[in-house]
Amino acid sequence: MSNARATHLSRRGILAAGGALGLGAVLAACGDEDAKSGGANAGTDAGANGDASKDAATPPAGPWTFKDDRGQTAKADKVPSNIVAFTGVAAALHDYGVEVKGVFGPTTTKGGKPDVQAGDLDVTKVTVLGNEWGQFNIEKYAALAPDLLVTTMFDSAGTLWYVPDESKDKILAVGAPTVGISVFDIQLDRPLQRMLELAKTLGADTASAKVTAAKKAFEDAAARLRAATRAKPDIKVLVGSASQDIFYVSGSNLSIDLEYFKALGVNFVEPSADVLKASGGWYENLSWENVDKYKADVIMMDNRTSAIQPGDITEATWKQLPAVKAGQVIARNPEPILSYDKCVPLLTSLAEAIENAKKVS
Repeated sequence: MSNARATHLSRRGILAAGGALGLGAVLAACGDEDAKSGGANAGTDAGANGDASKDAATPPAGPWTFKDDRGQTAKADKVPSNIVAFTGVAAALHDYGVEVKGVFGPTTTKGGKPDVQAGDLDVTKVTVLGNEWGQFNIEKYAALAPDLLVTTMFDSAGTLWYVPDESKDKILAVGAPTVGISVFDIQLDRPLQRMLELAKTLGADTASAKVTAAKKAFEDAAARLRAATRAKPDIKVLVGSASQDIFYVSGSNLSIDLEYFKALGVNFVEPSADVLKASGGWYENLSWENVDKYKADVIMMDNRTSAIQPGDITEATWKQLPAVKAGQVIARNPEPILSYDKCVPLLTSLAEAIENAKKVS
């Protein structure tokens, strides 16, 4: 790997986004020249969004502004309607009735089904500019005549997630204002609120019964998780991600979900700060021979397509882990879809796991 690519990877290595860097992500971050323009697998090019749903947002009239988490104010003469967004952001906006025209980031699986990060988004009704790391088809992007680009940010420098460094200037030159929502070293409730605020400026009825009910369900789920951790404070939770050669153990800092869960009392297994330094604070690399380094009662595993899923792990050392043998393994999405509706299951699944967990560590 060249020095330039090594530098790129050290900054973008947080494709783990919560502590787990899949092998495929590493290879992609190291560079795939064919992928940079979107490649042959850039995804669906469906163009229009089709008929609006009954929950569709109604854009307000007049000029539009939004101050993002970089401190930059995006401006337009009218409320944006040709929106392009990172897939997970598009899924969150969809939950609020705001539809996008184009997406970039994991959108469909190899079998053509919606990726976990697409949520309820109809992936056949958006133009997919790139389905993998480094893919962003600038020609398709410009053809959409975008009036807003929205994504998240996983560092303090304000780097726009999944906007390739090598083509960033050309993408910005198209002229659409950009918005970055921070998901770095803060608790989950903050970016949830920020996404709601953005959706409101784009016409979402954030006081609707649907949104109000989702917020209440989120608050109730948080209360349930807090109660579970108080009832069983000794249950230890390990957060991991699997690749072919490495098992990644996440630290509980930096990730929005883990920081929030920790504030609710979850007793996380914690690699030492010195060990975490190698990844900028995100995770520890373990060989499969050493996967039993930490004792845990519940294991949360990365459910993104870049990671090997628990049912497909064949390593004997994994199968012998007490939590695995006890069936106390649950899914985790290190890049939560930032709508209250989609975050409720994250809380309830962890609460239920702790409530039902046997002490096996």
